[in-house]
Amino acid sequence: MKGPFMADSTQMAFRALADPTRRDILHLLSQQDMTIADVSTRFDMTRAAVKKHLTVLSDGGLITITPRGRERINSINPAGFAPALSWFEFFDNFWDENLNALKAAIEKDKE
Repeated sequence: MKGPFMADSTQMAFRALADPTRRDILHLLSQQDMTIADVSTRFDMTRAAVKKHLTVLSDGGLITITPRGRERINSINPAGFAPALSWFEFFDNFWDENLNALKAAIEKDKE
């Protein structure tokens, strides 16, 4: 179920980020672009399992997959993180405002 503040792109980004293996793959791809085979050598799982993880990351907009001949090059997509960052920024601002109000109330009571 989608909440009132969660757009589809945000939902898909968080779904992609939810799995520790996918977060590890993102870390690898932040260092360099990789093929499915390159990523597969770094994990103890089948190539098909790695491909599924890469598909979820692509669906979440966090990576791009570019065909190059018979290979598919996986690259991090920095812009794809924007929906998740925006969601966090909303709550960061919410807590800043509320904590500042609490601080002001406490300081007022001290006077």
